[in-house]
Amino acid sequence: MVMQRVAAVIVTNQQSLHHWVNRGFSTSQSPGDADGGSATPISPDGYFLTADHVLASVSGRNVFVIYGRRGNLVPTRARVVWRSEASDLALLHIAEPTPNYYRWTPTQRWLPIGTPVIHGGIATGSNSAPGKLGSSIPPQHSFTGNRTFKIDIPLQPGDSGGPVVDAYGALVGINSAVEFLVPMETAFFVDSEGNRPNTVKLEAIIQEDRARNIGASGGVE
Repeated sequence: MVMQRVAAVIVTNQQSLHHWVNRGFSTSQSPGDADGGSATPISPDGYFLTADHVLASVSGRNVFVIYGRRGNLVPTRARVVWRSEASDLALLHIAEPTPNYYRWTPTQRWLPIGTPVIHGGIATGSNSAPGKLGSSIPPQHSFTGNRTFKIDIPLQPGDSGGPVVDAYGALVGINSAVEFLVPMETAFFVDSEGNRPNTVKLEAIIQEDRARNIGASGGVE
């Protein structure tokens, strides 16, 4: 299920990525100026979360989300809806249906240390062993802000923005960073870090964006 929902974010000066995708992501056809990471679909109508730092070089450039549709990976121009540097989260929208999306774990439930998780980042998600939460996530309340949590799964560049998912396929949060200990010039993996927003506040941002775009064009863009 996680692999069916894999999505990537590409930031580039290119106007289209179809030539690259259609040639199987050939190295010779790759956009040389591209930055990117992973993305996580969170609604049926094209909204994705990613890590804010994935969009660090977005100014004046194009953003694409590559997402599976009808068995094919399709690059679609994305719109940046919202960003939070402090939470390392960003919300994107593509004008395409996204029926394979994630639902959040119940907001009123504790997620204790040791909760089994997997992740779906594009760099290592397909071959990463399951892991567990290294810190608990308490229930959400009205004034709850972003919650940072730890997992014991090593991440790699490209995994940022991908989903962290529990054993039932529900979304726990979004990949953000990896921490290493470097004594005597030898790096040892410590843990990886994810972020979970206040889902009610995030949904309010999405609802406002939907209303704004319906009002501007007579329909969702």
